[in-house]
Amino acid sequence: MPEKIIFSICGMCSVHCPVQVNVQNGECTFIQGNPHVQGIKGALCVRGAAGLELVKDDQRPQFPMIRKAGRGEGRWLRVSWNEALDRVAEKISAIQAKHGKHSIIGSDGDGFFSDLYSAFFRGLSSPNYHTASDTNANNAARSLFGFGSDAFVMDYRNSRHVVLQTRNVFESIDVKEVNDLLDGIEAGCKLSVIDIRATVTAGKADTFLMIRPGTDYALNLSVINVILNNQYYDKAFTEKWIGDLEALKSFVVPYTPQWAEKETGIKAEAIISLVADLSQAAPSVIWHPGRMTARYKDSFYVSRTAFIINALLGSIGATGGLALAVTPEKIHRKGLKKLSDLLPEASKDRADGVGSKYPVFDSRTGLLHKALAAVESGTPYPVQAYLSFGHDLLSEYPDPKALMKILDKLELLVSVTSGWNHTAWYSDVVLPVSSYLEQESILFQQNGLKPAFGVRQRCVDPWLDTMAEWEIIAGLSKRLGISPLAFDKIQDIWKYQLQETGILAEDFEKTGMVELTNNPVYEKLNNVVLKTSSQKIEIVNPEWEKAGIISLKPYEAGQPPKPGFFRLTVGGCAIHSHGQTINNKRLFSQMPENELWINELSAKGMNIEDGELVEVSASGYSGRIKARLSQFIHPEAVFMVDGFGRSIPAESRAFGKGVSSTALMSGGLDRWDSAGGGLALQEHFVSVKKLQ
Repeated sequence: MPEKIIFSICGMCSVHCPVQVNVQNGECTFIQGNPHVQGIKGALCVRGAAGLELVKDDQRPQFPMIRKAGRGEGRWLRVSWNEALDRVAEKISAIQAKHGKHSIIGSDGDGFFSDLYSAFFRGLSSPNYHTASDTNANNAARSLFGFGSDAFVMDYRNSRHVVLQTRNVFESIDVKEVNDLLDGIEAGCKLSVIDIRATVTAGKADTFLMIRPGTDYALNLSVINVILNNQYYDKAFTEKWIGDLEALKSFVVPYTPQWAEKETGIKAEAIISLVADLSQAAPSVIWHPGRMTARYKDSFYVSRTAFIINALLGSIGATGGLALAVTPEKIHRKGLKKLSDLLPEASKDRADGVGSKYPVFDSRTGLLHKALAAVESGTPYPVQAYLSFGHDLLSEYPDPKALMKILDKLELLVSVTSGWNHTAWYSDVVLPVSSYLEQESILFQQNGLKPAFGVRQRCVDPWLDTMAEWEIIAGLSKRLGISPLAFDKIQDIWKYQLQETGILAEDFEKTGMVELTNNPVYEKLNNVVLKTSSQKIEIVNPEWEKAGIISLKPYEAGQPPKPGFFRLTVGGCAIHSHGQTINNKRLFSQMPENELWINELSAKGMNIEDGELVEVSASGYSGRIKARLSQFIHPEAVFMVDGFGRSIPAESRAFGKGVSSTALMSGGLDRWDSAGGGLALQEHFVSVKKLQ
C-alpha cells in the first residue's frame, strides 16, 4: 500500500504539538513536527519522537478492568467495554441517588481537551470538575487584569530582552516556544535566567542569576523599586492604565536592591544592571510570569509582581512583549462551539469552595486539593466518586500515603487513562484509552497572534482493546441519559463544533491546522476591556481585598534549612513528561532513574562523591539515589526530576527505579498558596546522608 501522510496532535505531554505522521500498511513509520505550522519547523522533541513506542507497548492497560481485590493489590477482572461502562454508569447513578448529583468530582491531566470532560460533568449536574492549570499565575493575572494568564502570548521572536523566572523553556519542551525564543536570540534578544540551579535554559542565557530558594518575591519587589525610583517605567502607559501607581511606589520604598541582596544572594549591582538593560529594551521585553508555579507559599505574588513589571515597562500588548491572544471574534470570525454549551451549568456550590469560600478564584480550573479535603471531611457535602481523566494524583500531588487514605473514603474511583499510573493502579475501574496515534479527539481552538483550529486524526487502528476518550464519554452519556453527548461518530462532534465558522472537517486534511488569518494580529490594550471594576490594571484590587487577599503583601522571609537539611526542589527535564513517560521503552533507556543535584561544597562536607548513592529522607520516607554534584545549584537546596519511584508491577522497566519526590512531601496537601490557590511543592526539607 502507498504511504499516507496524516496530521495529528502529539499526546506525550501537556503541550500537544502538531505532528505529521507517515503511515504504511497500517503502521506508523515516522513522526515529525507538522512542517506547515509556523514555529514548529518540522521539529519534535525526544518525547514526541518516542510516541511511536506507545502503539505496540504491551505494558499499558490493554482492556477494560474491574478491581477484584483490595485497592492497589493489582488483581483485576477483565471485562468487556459494555460491562465496564455499565458498571461505572450504575455506580454513578446509585451514588448520585444517595448523596446528590454534586457528589461526583473529576479532573483531567493537562486541560487541552477539557471542554469534553467539563461538558460531561455538566451532564452529570455536578459542578466539581477540575482542569490542570497554573492557578497561581492564572489568578495573579485575574487580580490585575480581570482575565487569566491564557489571555497572553509570549512574543519571543520579536522580543529584545526575555527574563525567565520559574520557567525552564529548553527542558519543558514546547517546540514552538523553543524555536521562537531561539529565533529571538538569533535576532539579538538578550536572555536572563533566574533560578536556584543552572538549568539547560540557564546555559543559553546571557545572564544567569542564582537565587536563594524561596526569595523570588523579594527580588521582584526590588526590581519594581529600581524601575520606579529611576523612572524607567512607561509614563504614558502607566498614566492611562494604572490608577494606583502611587500606592505601589509607597509600598516598594523599603525593598531596595541592597535589601534584596541580603535576602536573595543576588548582588545589588546585578539587579540594578538587569533593570537598566530591560529599560533600554522596553517595551519589547518579557518577564515571564511563570507556568505551573507551584513552588512557594508566595508564588502568587511572584507571578503578580512579574505581571506588574511587564506593565510598568509597557510590554502588555506590545510587539515583542506580553502580547494579547487574539480570539476568532476579534478578527470577525466565529470560534468553535463548545460542547459544554450543550448543557446547563450545575447550580450547586463547588465542593472545593471556589465561588463561595474562595469567591475570586477561577472556577474553570478549581482547586482539586480542596476538593480532596472535602472528600476527607464530608464538608460542605459528601463526595463519593472521583473520575480521573489521565490525571495521576498519586504521582503528581504531595504525600501519596495521605492521598490514598482520602481516596479510600470514595465508593468509586475510575481512571480513564492511556497508560498505567499510580492512580489507575489504585482504582476500582480502569477504562483504557487508545494511544494518541490510535484515536481522534475533539477539535481545539488555539487563540494567539494567529488564531487557528486544530485536529487530532486517527493514524492507525487500536492495537489493543482500547477506546478514544470521546467514545468513552459518549458511551457513558448514553447510559446516563446525557443525550447531547451521546455521539456515534467523531465527525458529528466536529460538525457541531464547526457550526458558523465557515470551516469544514475536510479543510484540515491538507495541513492539519486551519489558520484564521495569514498574518499575526497584535491586539492593543486600547481595544480590550479590562474585566476589573475600574477597567484598569488594578495594583490594589478591591474585590480581592474584600475576599481577604492582600494586593500588596509585605515580604516575609522564609526560614533557612536546619543543619543537615536541604530545601527539596523539583521539576521536569527534556526526556520525560513527569511520570507519564518513565516506562516508555525509548525514553527509559535514555534516563532510567532520577538523580539528586547537590552543591559540591555541601557534598564535600559530607564526604559525598559525584555519582555515589546517598539516602534522602523526610517524614519517615527515604530512598536511595545517585548524587549529582554541581557548583551550579544553591547550597541550601537539592533538586530531583519528579515522576520517579514508581511501584506498579505492570511497568517492569520503571518499577522501583529512582526516588519519588512527592513521597518526601508529608503534609503537602495542606501547604498551599492561599492567595493564588496553588500547592507549595517546594516548602519541604529533606536530609541527605552518605551510605555506609
